[in-house]
Amino acid sequence: DLGQTYYWKVNEVNDAETPSMLEGDIWNFRTQEYFVVDGFEDYNDYPGDRIYETWADGWEIPMNGAMLGYPEPINFAAGEHILETTDVHGGEQSLPFFYDNSTAASSEASVSTADLAIGRDWSKRGAGVLSLWFKGIAGAFLEAPTGTFTMSASGVDIWGTADEFRYAFKQLSGDGSIIAKVENVENTNGWAKCGVMIRETLDPGSKFAAVYIMPTNADGTATNGCRFQARLETGIDAVSDSSVATDEQMAIIAPYWVKLIRQGNSFTAYYSADGVRWQAMSWNPQDITMTSNVYIGLALTSHNANAVCVAQFSNVQTTGAVSPQTWSQQAIGIDMPTVAANAADQMYVALSNSGGLPAAVYHDYPNATQVGGWTKWDVELQEFADKGIDLSNVDKFYIGIGDKNNLQAGGSGMMLFDDVYLYPIPEPEP
Repeated sequence: DLGQTYYWKVNEVNDAETPSMLEGDIWNFRTQEYFVVDGFEDYNDYPGDRIYETWADGWEIPMNGAMLGYPEPINFAAGEHILETTDVHGGEQSLPFFYDNSTAASSEASVSTADLAIGRDWSKRGAGVLSLWFKGIAGAFLEAPTGTFTMSASGVDIWGTADEFRYAFKQLSGDGSIIAKVENVENTNGWAKCGVMIRETLDPGSKFAAVYIMPTNADGTATNGCRFQARLETGIDAVSDSSVATDEQMAIIAPYWVKLIRQGNSFTAYYSADGVRWQAMSWNPQDITMTSNVYIGLALTSHNANAVCVAQFSNVQTTGAVSPQTWSQQAIGIDMPTVAANAADQMYVALSNSGGLPAAVYHDYPNATQVGGWTKWDVELQEFADKGIDLSNVDKFYIGIGDKNNLQAGGSGMMLFDDVYLYPIPEPEP
């Protein structure tokens, strides 16, 4: 079965010797963790190997608004490709899936399992979960699903005498704190900054204190880790913990937790791997005189005026007199490029047997197309079996946008998909 460790031992028995049995060593091996349904690594730009020669989309089907791969003309000489080669979850390629439900009933792509290495039997060797990664376009600031926030921003930096960044904020009166888990931050620059901030005003040169998580290099190492920075007086150069930053904090990569506390004029910053055990930062405390009423929230800058950085936060918590309940967001110090969000719509996967209708399972979040960071979606295969699908004889696999049970006009957008796998059902926690 998938994801299992097997052990064996060979003992030698010789009745002419004492003792008669010599114990052998214990050996083990572990089986593969998953089956690949499609990782989108086996396609290229040449006839015979292009994505739409294996997968079927809505080409010349008026009621299907799906298109796979980037549209022509594609400038191959300039390094453009049919599949996405920069924004991927794993490997070197992901699948661009364009949907347009403005005139079509839905947008759906399908593939015959006979054309995939996984084959037709999706019940073999303990397979129990269909898993895929997806990424939509969220716009400036979006909570989707509940408790997860996706933000996009450009901006030269949060530094110098004036800042350029996006700020999602509430108001804080007096003492208080903010905690957030930085799930991921795109590497538009090694000094792109994503974290929590307390700020006196929304002016670019305002006093502030902030603790950030920086991006990750392509090899998985930290660019600049976790940093505590501040502007101690209005309109002067911001300052940083660079002279006292530890090797530990410099090696931190997302996902990681950050916390910022205000007590009077004293600001202290912390980081944590689990949100429970907190490490005080070596630059603590910083003394910044601010008015009683300030702004508290989430900050992001791309550190690149020509690029938009996307980051995700979760587990955001505040303490103190914080209001209102809803978040506001604003581009500080710069008119940022407008990021058009995907039209909100449902997302589904489906399976079918030969000659039968597909059985669809929908993502729990009804506006999944607006989830702006790489997100894993697990579907237990039993959900398809409960809808009448014979898992030992799967004919086709589908990915779609829209509601198959309530066909109606919607909007358009672009999704990325990657790393579609079959896993065993996880063992229950003790």
